[in-house]
Amino acid sequence: MQHFFGKTVESAIDIGLQELNITREDAIITVVDEGVKGVLGIGGKKAEVIIESKKDNVKRASDFLDGLFDLLKIPVTLESEEKDDKVIYNLITTSSSSIIGYRGEMLDAIQTLAGAVVNIGNEEYKRVVVDCEGYRQKREETLKALALRLADKAVKSGRPVTLEPMNPFERRVIHSALADSETVKTESQGVEPKRHVVITPNNLKKFDKKGYNNKKSKENKGSGFKSEMIKITTKTSGFGTFLGNSLKKED
Repeated sequence: MQHFFGKTVESAIDIGLQELNITREDAIITVVDEGVKGVLGIGGKKAEVIIESKKDNVKRASDFLDGLFDLLKIPVTLESEEKDDKVIYNLITTSSSSIIGYRGEMLDAIQTLAGAVVNIGNEEYKRVVVDCEGYRQKREETLKALALRLADKAVKSGRPVTLEPMNPFERRVIHSALADSETVKTESQGVEPKRHVVITPNNLKKFDKKGYNNKKSKENKGSGFKSEMIKITTKTSGFGTFLGNSLKKED
């Protein structure tokens, strides 16, 4: 972040672009002061601008994260990697539970902040992933296994299975895991933050308002059906969610 001065805003910008050797398209420009013209050279004030290179956004986000962890007093070694339109920050720490938080909420918040820093002033969106020692991959594998298990449950019971509320990434993992299934279909329902996935079997049975199978309600009144919420209760070192800055489209 550098400050540049000139008789006008435009002249200050030109001076800054030349000194940084970048084009206006590659710059993030902030006008600090538009300046004041003096009378006969007296009482004037130069214009002031701040110019940053968009190419430095990834490095700026790394500096931001380092500063954040210093404030939190959590020792973290930060690794960064750029892949086309994606930036990956991997956090290595002896206190992974503090970084991940309950079901990944802390890690998601850090990811959202890093994504905002990386994409400031950029016309082309970059997906930002903040991971902690392979946590994201483990969480995805857990969700895929859950999807298959609940799909089997739905088919055996002949009724829908409703999962707990999930963020867009987690819902997309469930949808993707069952996309090629010939026995169930998936659908997102509800409104954030309670939007969730419903797995519906193709052999869906019909139930009346009291929850009984219409064909056998008289014979089996004791087998009533109530809407069921399946929750992920297994705790595995904080497996959790994966937020939003990384995804534009909502499911």
